[in-house]
Amino acid sequence: MRAVQFQEYGGPEVLRAVTAEVPEPGPGQVAVDVAYIGVNFADVKARAEGYLVERLPYVPGLEVSGRVRALGAGVTGLTVGQEVAALTRGGAYAEVVLADATTVFPLPAGVDLRTGATLPTVLPTAHALLHSVGRLRAGESVLVHGAAGGVGTVAGQLARAAGAGAVYGVVSSAAKAAYAKEYGYDDVFVGAFEEPVRRATGGRGVDVILDPVGGDTLRAGLASLAVFGRLVSFGNASSAEPWTAGPAELYGLSTSVSGFSILHLARTAPDALRRLSEEAFAKAADGTVSLPVTAEFPLEEAAEAHRLLGGRTSTGKLLLRVRGEG
Repeated sequence: MRAVQFQEYGGPEVLRAVTAEVPEPGPGQVAVDVAYIGVNFADVKARAEGYLVERLPYVPGLEVSGRVRALGAGVTGLTVGQEVAALTRGGAYAEVVLADATTVFPLPAGVDLRTGATLPTVLPTAHALLHSVGRLRAGESVLVHGAAGGVGTVAGQLARAAGAGAVYGVVSSAAKAAYAKEYGYDDVFVGAFEEPVRRATGGRGVDVILDPVGGDTLRAGLASLAVFGRLVSFGNASSAEPWTAGPAELYGLSTSVSGFSILHLARTAPDALRRLSEEAFAKAADGTVSLPVTAEFPLEEAAEAHRLLGGRTSTGKLLLRVRGEG
């Protein structure tokens, strides 16, 4: 089968198309014939920095859509040929992938394979950030970093659907700001956000901040929270040193900092992830959210997808096409 891997860390050019053996599912696993692959920033960090890479060579990729090829021993509730979306532990840039049965989901009615590849990471993440971890309440305000990206476009829509009083975004360019405003945002700030937040909220600050950046951005976020505000960290795109927060930052306004990682949840609490994902997928099936795919590349052109995503010019969701079909 075809696959894309890297044998060393570096830029997009280290990604190479190779021929690999077709994997067979072990107990509790499902083999999937892949139609589409979701491209995530975690893939870029794996290639560039070794994020969650256990050994080289490595086939990146965390989410796919496709059809069940084979079932491992003990797997129930799925059938060969069934259309599914799956969260993997890597290895998704390939024609056939393995996933734990607990992270393989039948596609909701009305959701095609192309859209299905956008579901496993983005939608559950955005849903968890706002509801399970951020505990957003109707009337509260939200600030989302990376508002024009995959998680950002979904978070804006979910916050609006949940009755948020104001939904603000942060992006890196005016073009991204215009794009994000189509997905539930009242206002989108370009670059520095502390002063715009103070102006927009009359000095009060925001109730919930979703931060995938870390570093100085996280510190500025803490300073932009309202009384009893919550900041949810779900990434470290800045590659900054691990942050700490203590009494000096939190006691003054009784604020809190929480964290979320869908990959870690899949490993430590798969049943909780399954419940979360099924809740989140329903939001796509019933039309509450749309998941925009803004660029699609053949599998062999994975490096081009990484250049686009890593260049901070992309919006929405990027896909790799293996067996392109509806």
